[in-house]
Amino acid sequence: MSIRSILRSFSALLGTVVVLMPALPAAAQEDDLTVLLDEIMVYNRQPRMQALPKTYMYRITFRDKRNNSHSVSRPSTFLSAKALARRERLGVRVDAYDLPVSGVYLDFLRRKGLRVVCTSRWNNTAVVEVADTTLLNDLDRVKFVQDVCRVYVSPDSVKVTEGFADMETLGKDQEREDPYGHAAQQVRQIGADRLHNRGYRGKGITIAVIDGGFNHADSIAALKGTRVVATHNFVSPGRRVYDMEQDHGTMVLSCMAANMPHILVGTAPEADYMLLVSEDGRSEQLVEEDYWCAAIEYADSAGADIISTSLGYTTFDHNPGTHRYDELDGRTHVNSRSASLAASRGLIVLNSAGNSGDEEWKKIGFPADADHILAVGAVDSQGLNTSFSSVGNTADGRIKPDVMAMGSGVAVVDCSGALCRVAGTSFSCPILAGGMACLLEAFSNRSPDDLIKAVRATATNAQRPDNIFGYGIARLDSAFESLTTVTPRTEEE
Repeated sequence: MSIRSILRSFSALLGTVVVLMPALPAAAQEDDLTVLLDEIMVYNRQPRMQALPKTYMYRITFRDKRNNSHSVSRPSTFLSAKALARRERLGVRVDAYDLPVSGVYLDFLRRKGLRVVCTSRWNNTAVVEVADTTLLNDLDRVKFVQDVCRVYVSPDSVKVTEGFADMETLGKDQEREDPYGHAAQQVRQIGADRLHNRGYRGKGITIAVIDGGFNHADSIAALKGTRVVATHNFVSPGRRVYDMEQDHGTMVLSCMAANMPHILVGTAPEADYMLLVSEDGRSEQLVEEDYWCAAIEYADSAGADIISTSLGYTTFDHNPGTHRYDELDGRTHVNSRSASLAASRGLIVLNSAGNSGDEEWKKIGFPADADHILAVGAVDSQGLNTSFSSVGNTADGRIKPDVMAMGSGVAVVDCSGALCRVAGTSFSCPILAGGMACLLEAFSNRSPDDLIKAVRATATNAQRPDNIFGYGIARLDSAFESLTTVTPRTEEE
């Protein structure tokens, strides 16, 4: 049999491994998806080098939010109606954290010749870009400036990838008897199919996906019909998220949104989606944490219900040693603080644990250390822990990872529309995030903390949680039963 499979080196986020699947007859089993190395072709995207102008970015932390044109008494000027409805339903008050950064302070920076790249209201920061660093002289002496930290140095040149593969057409030769197709194992392992059988497929729930590019996600057959309610590119604001070279976000999205019965069906095929780009694949720099903060705050203010983010940070090109084990406390780094604050605002946040389990770092990354979120590790199809899945615990003794889902041999589609088998906690995270959307649909009157506690308490290792397996493989059907028998808490309680 001629195998058209491609094994390509995929240098995207968190060390993801990608193997494209051959077109096999319908009767083939998952075990038949073995790739024969002597028939592999290398996928060539024709990289070329492109020079970049030398620029620098700095994170400015402000001491306060004075001279602010916004007020917590008028939150509709900076939070959407849906975001306010979520807060009201959960009894979450709008407070000073939610206030945007002072416009007066931002205008001051602009008058100095600094370009404001992004802001974080929860961290009270702004990122500025300059070519001439002398423009920042004495900025740390300004009374409302608390700190100035360099977060980006432009590379001299970057690789630009071209020559994307022709679009693939998925046909009957990829069909399987199971209605979930190639995704059957990853969906059923966490009991998401049981929620689907009850009629919960994520309808009415908005999932914000914070990732790298979503290349061709708007034209792939398996994602046709996906309800995308918002997109935003924080790395390259002038470019559509669908035109970014990276397709990591496309594959992540397909874990949840794919809806091709008997070929590939995700865990939340009827959910609404926000596609947000915060990862700059050209280098690894601290500013990506700031982009991430801007993205999650955008999702909050726009009214998302769930965050699925397959990103994590530990080491950087120009700031080595800036992240340490003792800082894994959910409070030290800006993205961890923002994740914890998002949870406190009623968002269900899921973050990949990371793929450092067999590397020098080994531990979870930032913001997987955040409080009141689910850090998701990876198991294989047999429920065994993968060697690459990052381990815990946090510096302050909390169990991490929280739970596990399938992250080895995961079925997705890539930017060409072809079926792939991939590995990484990048994919265990969205698989569970989609399932959480179904659970939230079923229990929209319950708090995110109630749902997270139920998922932990009913996971397969709940009786003996540890720093490798966490509370175990999530079983959403069991969490459903647990929530059904427990009376929800009143606001007074």
